[in-house]
Amino acid sequence: MDADLWGLFLIVLAGFLAGGAYSLWKASRVLAVALAACAVLAVASGVLRLGYL
Repeated sequence: MDADLWGLFLIVLAGFLAGGAYSLWKASRVLAVALAACAVLAVASGVLRLGYL
């Protein structure tokens, strides 16, 4: 796969992870924070893969 597609895939994955963190916030805050941390890592790696930083 092209580097641009990998970066886009990681950013889309971060969106799904952030949505999961939002939906789990009332049920399990620990799991929601873990998903949010994974979303932040996915966004960071996607941005770095795209070469914006």
